[in-house]
Amino acid sequence: MNLVTFSGPPSSGKTAVILKTIEAIQERDLKVGVVKFDCLYTNDDELYAKAGVPVKKGLSGSLCPDHYFVSNIEEVVQWGREKELDLLITESAGLCNRCSPYIKDIKAVCVIDNLSGINTPRKIGPMLKTADIVVITKGDIVSQAEREVFASRVSSVNPEAMVMNINGLTGQGAYEFSTLLYDQKEDVETVKGKKMRFSMPSAMCSYCLGETRIGEEHQLGNVKKIDLGDKNA
Repeated sequence: MNLVTFSGPPSSGKTAVILKTIEAIQERDLKVGVVKFDCLYTNDDELYAKAGVPVKKGLSGSLCPDHYFVSNIEEVVQWGREKELDLLITESAGLCNRCSPYIKDIKAVCVIDNLSGINTPRKIGPMLKTADIVVITKGDIVSQAEREVFASRVSSVNPEAMVMNINGLTGQGAYEFSTLLYDQKEDVETVKGKKMRFSMPSAMCSYCLGETRIGEEHQLGNVKKIDLGDKNA
């Protein structure tokens, strides 16, 4: 079984790209499954099920979705093996742009869209900077010049990644992308002992434990304060 991790900002088109890519992969008689990670709500699992794809979803609730991901990925891999999948895809929530749900030696894909703003690639952390493949969506809405500039900004942030344009509505580019995801020589039996590509977003403070009151007297643990300069100035 191959394992591929997808991430990207909200509404960048991750699910649409994955669905179109799965269509191309299934034409090669490969069995694909998806596990969708999110925070409070998602109906993406219904879209995958409608397409005949084995799917599970996990909602992290009040927890950071990356921490939820890393705490459950081994169980997810074993579920995929029980289903005798050829390819298992995990799709993360990707909320704060500091997310880093990638594992060393496991293929990592970041999905980002042309409408997010020309400086967005610089605002995204490990989710973009440590990806193997960066998929850019919604290119049909902007000009060719805008697509080229945006792709250049992505490459400046992650020069080692392969950058591709895919249309999540028509599926243009999905077949070429699908050929990069499955390698017959790879077989992921477990992710125990593997390491994340980058550390998780960190916070262990009173607010993490349920505090709601505002003020320094209520702030304990890992607290970072903004530098406003000289208070007397």
